[in-house]
Amino acid sequence: MYNTKFILTLLCFLLLFSCKKDPKLVFKESSFTTDKNKMVEVIIPVATGDLSIIDNINSVVNNHVIKMLRLDPSEPVSIKTIEEGIDAFNEEYNRFDADFPDTTQDWEAQIDGEVMYQSPELISISLTSYLYTGGAHGNLTISFLNFDTKTGKLIKNSDLFKNMDEFNALANRYFENTIEDKDVLFDPQSFQLPENIGFNDEGAVLLYNAYEIAAYSEGIIEFIIPFESINALLNFNSTQ
Repeated sequence: MYNTKFILTLLCFLLLFSCKKDPKLVFKESSFTTDKNKMVEVIIPVATGDLSIIDNINSVVNNHVIKMLRLDPSEPVSIKTIEEGIDAFNEEYNRFDADFPDTTQDWEAQIDGEVMYQSPELISISLTSYLYTGGAHGNLTISFLNFDTKTGKLIKNSDLFKNMDEFNALANRYFENTIEDKDVLFDPQSFQLPENIGFNDEGAVLLYNAYEIAAYSEGIIEFIIPFESINALLNFNSTQ
């Protein structure tokens, strides 16, 4: 009886110690709206777990969503929450509708997020934004955000790789094999890495949004570099 109690106590202690040493980071899909909202939909992953880690991740994601909802990026940022951003978008439409009461075009904003990749060292999140405020077409934008799993801090693209020059040369080769019609590009002779570099289970995902290197009609351009081709260049272990 004594030995059984001792073993159970020891197992509980070891389990508690293990949980504190290696807290589990979990993402939950969450929807945001307000009482005033009529045209904005926001569904993004929200991190739960160690507060010192999740606060960093959620803060960056929230700020990015707020930025996506802003119609004029040059204006000073006074909005602190996603809910405030949603109300601001609705209020902007109400002002537009009051100034142009005969318009038949309703505005729309959709922001969706997903965890593309999660390993013991890195988390890669994708945020997709579609805003329509009139005109011939809406504006579709995809952003990749990479985080240090242990701290929750955002990782710059330049810190993802050991040698950016080598990665740039490798990416250029994959880009050349991906893009068949080089005439659609603004400058087909001058390769440049995209702003968005993320990861999925296959490898590194490189994505150019509309207008970044080609006309809007070409849409989003993306390609993948498999892990087996870039593992030696990575500043993190790609094993999940």
